Amino acid sequence: MNTNTSSNKLALKMAIALVCGLVAGFSCIVLREQLISSGNQEIWNTINNLLFQDITAQGAENAIGIFYIVGQLFVNALQLIIVPMVFVSITLAISAITDTKKFGRISSRTIFTFLKTTIFALIWAGIVGTLVYQSGAFQSVQAEGIAIQEGTTGSNPLTIILNIIPNNLISAFTQNGNVLAIVFLAVCIGLAMNQLKDKTEILSKLFREVDKIISLCLSFIITKFAPIAIFALLTRTFAIYGIEYLLPALAYLLCVFFALFAYLLIGFPLYILIMAKVNPKPFIKKTAKVALFGFSTSSSAATLPLNKKTCVEELGVHKDIASFTLPLGMTINMDGTAIMQVIAALFVAISAGYDVTFTSMAIIAILALISSIGTPAAPGAGAVILFTILTGMGYTNDAALLAYSLILAINRPIEMLVTSLNVIGDASTSVIVAKKENMLDQDVYNS
Repeated sequence: MNTNTSSNKLALKMAIALVCGLVAGFSCIVLREQLISSGNQEIWNTINNLLFQDITAQGAENAIGIFYIVGQLFVNALQLIIVPMVFVSITLAISAITDTKKFGRISSRTIFTFLKTTIFALIWAGIVGTLVYQSGAFQSVQAEGIAIQEGTTGSNPLTIILNIIPNNLISAFTQNGNVLAIVFLAVCIGLAMNQLKDKTEILSKLFREVDKIISLCLSFIITKFAPIAIFALLTRTFAIYGIEYLLPALAYLLCVFFALFAYLLIGFPLYILIMAKVNPKPFIKKTAKVALFGFSTSSSAATLPLNKKTCVEELGVHKDIASFTLPLGMTINMDGTAIMQVIAALFVAISAGYDVTFTSMAIIAILALISSIGTPAAPGAGAVILFTILTGMGYTNDAALLAYSLILAINRPIEMLVTSLNVIGDASTSVIVAKKENMLDQDVYNS
């Protein structure tokens, strides 16, 4: 009861921070436009340097960037926990499983559920993209005036397979970008501990104590600093945008926002109702703060600690299920990213004058499926990986690069909503798998 009360208070504080951040951010946009239009660019520059400027950027040596510092410190604190939390939680979960067949069943169900929901997301994105294409809305979108970005980060999506097994143990633990390698190492060590049993009792005790330390630090960071950080992150995100970036791609923005919102509000509750066969209302209510947190940070990795805490303590998912499905989902389950990439690829193709057929849409969907699996759980990753799809489709003329540059310029608001879908998708899968394995405490879920 106390846990639910504190959780509700935290959710309320986060919701208030969200609203205040949005209001403050849009107010800053209005202020910025008024100052610039009245010839007071220098005043806005002073405000920007004081509050919003990225102090690590070139030329920002004298900036203060208060909101940037507050938000970045919070995100850094969460990212600091990611690698040890993923490694320890998965290792402990697997080492505690007495039935290896059960582990294989949980793994297959988790991956199969990820695959099903991502395919449904791609189909939904294809439907929305086709309707917008037929309406001709994208034809009026222009990317003129946006500097061309070459997008040299495109690569073969299959390289994600090579990254699963690291060639250096130390580097695997010192980089947040390759969580799949941490998952692989945790599974291997967990299975070994499972076989050795009593011979690894000291190591198991050490891991359990580290897990308790991580949980305590996590609770402190989230409960004490999350609302403040959300306000700072949201205010800064919208304050640094100008109307000149948002208006040229209004049709694209509206299309993606509609597709993402509809999938978030309708798709996941349906999965809970049909696949888990439980009432989706408690899920919607309790994961709202997870979605808000993902929206604010734009990082699935930064949201993972809160997602795990919510699934275990409020949704009744067994810790062993959550410890496996959520870190794995953070790395390979990207429903929101898949939707964004399909619609973005269609936007680029149409704006650049390429013919869009059913076959080309199917190929875009397949590339989006593969690419989304390898998307790092960090801000900006989805738009960068998008270049892989564009390269694979041959959408590389000057007009395509202009449209792609426009997407990069306005990507932040979209990326925020994409992250919400990604983290809620992970939570829904954990509930579905837990229910099928009879490891869902429905009393806790319905409380």
